[in-house]
Amino acid sequence: MQVQKLRLQRGWSQQQLAELSGLSVRTIQRIENGQTASTETLKSLAAVFEVDFSTLSSEEAMPTSCEAMPTSSAVNHEEQLALFKVRKLKGFYVHLAQYILVIAGLAVLNLITSPHNLWFYWPAFGWGIGILAHAASVFQWMPFFGAEWEKKQVEKHLGRPL
Repeated sequence: MQVQKLRLQRGWSQQQLAELSGLSVRTIQRIENGQTASTETLKSLAAVFEVDFSTLSSEEAMPTSCEAMPTSSAVNHEEQLALFKVRKLKGFYVHLAQYILVIAGLAVLNLITSPHNLWFYWPAFGWGIGILAHAASVFQWMPFFGAEWEKKQVEKHLGRPL
């Protein structure tokens, strides 16, 4: 199917396409492996790729009355990228809130059960490294392994000039 081709042309990972389309990564993988997709799934992907629904649907797909209707929820590329960035930022803040709540709970538990043997800082340290890595990814503190790197790798694997 054309989904993988369109995704690679844009330099998106399966994860990015899943987040932009509101589908699961597993659904994207199944479609790219040739399994049939529902009409709603194909409509969502067509909106993300900004292509006509018929370019993604196979000849065997049975048209429904809803397919002829234009999608009013189609958003432009900039809005999709902004939405993707906001979702990544939200994911980071959820991760940070989980960290704070769990580590605070562990600290209270540690201070109640054995105040002379402090151990809660070990999970705080380990998980804190993960939080910093997540922050580096979201806020792009490290330019390598970012969107531009992904795009170059896709072009390299497709054999196109960089």
